[in-house]
Amino acid sequence: MHRRRTALVLSAAIIAAAPVLTACGSDAHPGAAAVVGGQRITVGQLESRVNEVRVAQRDATKDDAQYEQAIAKTGSLTRDTLHSLVLDRVLARAAEDAGVSVTRKDTQQMRAGLERQAGGAKALETAWLQQYGVAPQRLDDSLRTEIEAQKLAAALGADMNTEAGKATFWKAMSDASKKLHVDLNPRYGTWDVEKSSRVDAKTPWLREITAAAQKPA
Repeated sequence: MHRRRTALVLSAAIIAAAPVLTACGSDAHPGAAAVVGGQRITVGQLESRVNEVRVAQRDATKDDAQYEQAIAKTGSLTRDTLHSLVLDRVLARAAEDAGVSVTRKDTQQMRAGLERQAGGAKALETAWLQQYGVAPQRLDDSLRTEIEAQKLAAALGADMNTEAGKATFWKAMSDASKKLHVDLNPRYGTWDVEKSSRVDAKTPWLREITAAAQKPA
């Protein structure tokens, strides 16, 4: 069984040569945490997603001390979650532009392989929660997005083991971001992938995926 090898790739050093995805928040969208492609991600939706993670963290910890530790480790959860929500939409647009699609079977196969590696469904859910701040009920969505990223890289002919491949991938993401006119509420920062220090630590699909890892064992 091949071990699924992945590594986070989104960092300033890695994508310094890639185009920047930017947006300026404004008061034109009250109640919105972000607007992507004319569609709002409301503050309420964002808070609901964050609450899902907090509830899952509470359920996964044995006592108040462990829960407080979990919270301390994910102090930027709200901003991380918003970045993830926005990036997922940008990725979906880039994938659509490249003619990429993901089937339910794709997701089921990836999940089955990861569950075998992790030691079961519960272990996989716990790992995704701890590493990426993904609540168990959102795991399939997260895996689907990961597959979408893999397929996009393949469609672009982008070898994510090389700087040129990463640049190609992020050029497609930048183009998609510009088409969607990403507008981030200033309270959550600015939309600038090159300078962000949070997205890479919390978004599962932003990882360097080797050819051997494209099909879960």
